[in-house]
Amino acid sequence: MHDYILSCCSTCDLTAQHLKDLNIEYVPFHFILDGQEYDDDLGQSISYDEFYRRMEEGADTRTSQVNVSEYVEFFTPFLEAGKDILHVSVSSGLSGSCNSALNAARILKERYPDRKLTVVDSLAAASGYGLLMDKAAQLRDEGMSLDELASWLNENKLKLHHWFFSTDLKYYVKGGRISKASGFVGTVLGICPLLNVDLNGRLMPREKVRSKKKVIRQIVKMMEQHAQGGADYDGKVYLCQSACMEDAQAVADLVKEKFPRMNGEPLINHIGATIGSHSGPGTVALFFWGDPRKN
Repeated sequence: MHDYILSCCSTCDLTAQHLKDLNIEYVPFHFILDGQEYDDDLGQSISYDEFYRRMEEGADTRTSQVNVSEYVEFFTPFLEAGKDILHVSVSSGLSGSCNSALNAARILKERYPDRKLTVVDSLAAASGYGLLMDKAAQLRDEGMSLDELASWLNENKLKLHHWFFSTDLKYYVKGGRISKASGFVGTVLGICPLLNVDLNGRLMPREKVRSKKKVIRQIVKMMEQHAQGGADYDGKVYLCQSACMEDAQAVADLVKEKFPRMNGEPLINHIGATIGSHSGPGTVALFFWGDPRKN
């Protein structure tokens, strides 16, 4: 195994123990809940149940990305210990954090000219980002060097699919993504928007599906259309959810039925506080390896 640090942001939406088991370091984003600031430390400072309960009760939520100085502080101890670093950042299409990491790398290159600090834009988020990190850790452990792994990630990251649906439109209205009138009509009609992450790492609306039952079938249909190997898909499947485990389990059960050769059981994680502050409760996401993403 090559001796370098592999790191990411807390927006990978895996558990702290999962990252520890993979020997991956992480830097936390931040969120503000009713005026109190927290680190997005993967549900350790405040539980996911409490976070989403308070959102449902009307709590005000805001988020802040990792800034340059925080990245400098995060990277410095590893560099001082003589370690090289491969940092995989959350999608630049969703956050400016990747640019902050790149600026920190430029600053630290002057301080530690003999060390290597490489930043890769994942063009991914939530547990899709987590699935990418899982694969990165596997390849590192199989002996891939820092440069080889960075190249592999850049060549393959757009094969990672992210599909999302939401069953509660009020958070889309609150965030200004849809109008109050559209939100009211969509709620009356039972509309569940289906979205994905495009090749620029941006979250894009794709379909308006009427009823939760239909959108659960539709999100798995997207996997049927795009998964590597089709019904013979043998990779891992990750999901994440925000206070709607029953809906996520329904998707997982259907995935198991359609893809009997996948690698293990679908892993269901929580949508963390950073992304959950924008999506709100009632969101389910499905992640898998597939054909190259398109706009």
